[in-house]
This record gives sequence, structure tokens and C-alpha cells, in this order.
Amino acid sequence: MRSLLLALTCSLLMAACSSDKYEQKPNVEADIRKAIPDLQIDAITPSPIDGLYEIQVGKGVFYTDASGKHLIAGGHIFETATHRDLTRERLETINRIDWSVLPLDKAIVSGDADAPLKLAIFTDPDCPYCKKLEGELKNMQGVKVYTFLYPLTQLHPNARAKADSIWCSKDQHQAMLDVMLEGKALPKADCQTPLDEIAAIGQKLGINGTPTLIAGDGRMMSGGKPASELKAWLANK
Repeated sequence: MRSLLLALTCSLLMAACSSDKYEQKPNVEADIRKAIPDLQIDAITPSPIDGLYEIQVGKGVFYTDASGKHLIAGGHIFETATHRDLTRERLETINRIDWSVLPLDKAIVSGDADAPLKLAIFTDPDCPYCKKLEGELKNMQGVKVYTFLYPLTQLHPNARAKADSIWCSKDQHQAMLDVMLEGKALPKADCQTPLDEIAAIGQKLGINGTPTLIAGDGRMMSGGKPASELKAWLANK
């Protein structure tokens, strides 16, 4: 009997808690919808975690706080008003590298020579995202760029030969642009290249995709951005 009473008491308490949550739901739902107007929300329900709400959007599910100021998607926390990826920013901070470990003498240098902002790029000449990034860099000023040739031959079998040829060219940066933006073929490499050493550094830093960007303060980011956003990221704004 005592066990039965205990079970009934627990059930009543859980029902009361559930009822409290659902009594708050109309206000919470209005706040969330107001804070995230660009999401076509089908349903909002309390999640098993106190203070966290499930948002159903079509066949997808996201989570938010009661105010709708933060959204959890793909394991990342976003600030809904600014669309800032707070998780990515935090990861960039805790995974900073020491800029001094980069072998800058093995990089192709471009951009503004005396610029206060520095950017290192690990790039693959056959990577489509790297090519798009090079197009953006042409529109960016006030940044000194160090490009490390980092061909991922498991994805792009011909990339190593292209990278070797770029390094052995008289004007390395122009040769890289010719290959990546114009699709030009270069003569076969006729010099020793530092690509194996660059590959070893990249592996040590855990770089397994291109493009990988490194700001002057050691923050790392995968993928590219439009020139204006990239410059703001480098300035840590």
C-alpha cells in the first residue's frame, strides 16, 4: 500500500510540474515566435530538460530557451538576433594555435605586405571551396596572406602535381590563380617543393579539410566567407 501511495504521489507531482509548464506555454510560445520570426515553426513543446523547448520545423527539430534568444541546431548554440554561432566562436578560442609554428618561409605570400591583419590558408588547388575563397581574396584589402599548398590527394588525385608546379613557378601566386581560377595547365614541376613538410605541419595541427583558415591570433576556421565577413573575422569583430 505504501508503495502504491508513493507511486501515486510521484505521479501527481509530475502531473503538476507538467501542468505548470503547459500553463506557461502560451506566453513562452509567443516569445519564441517573436524572437525567431524567420523560422516556420509548426509546434513548440517543453523538452525533457527544464527551461529548454523543442521547436518543430517541418520534419526537423531545434531547441531554444524560453526567450527564444538562443537556438540549438546541429549541436551548436546560435544567437537568434545576430545569427552568431556561439559554439563555433568558443571552439575557435579554445583551439587557438601558436602562429609561430607556421613555416611562413614555405608559404606563398600575397595581399598587402604591410597590413596589420594576417591570414594563413591551407589550400588544395582542386578544391572547389578553395577556388571560391581565392575569388573572394581578390576583393579584400588590408590583409597579408600566407597560402600553404595542402593537396588532399585522396579527394583530388591530380592536386599534388598541380601544387608542385605552382610552387616551382616564377610567380607562385599568379600561377596559383591561373590554376585555381582560370583552369590553366602549368609545366611539370622541376624543383624541390616543401609540400611534404607542409603536410606534416597540417596533420600535426589536425587540419583534415580545405580551405582551413588561421587568423593572426591563432584562431582556426574551416571553409570560407565573403571578403567583408572574412576581414571582420580576422579583426575579431
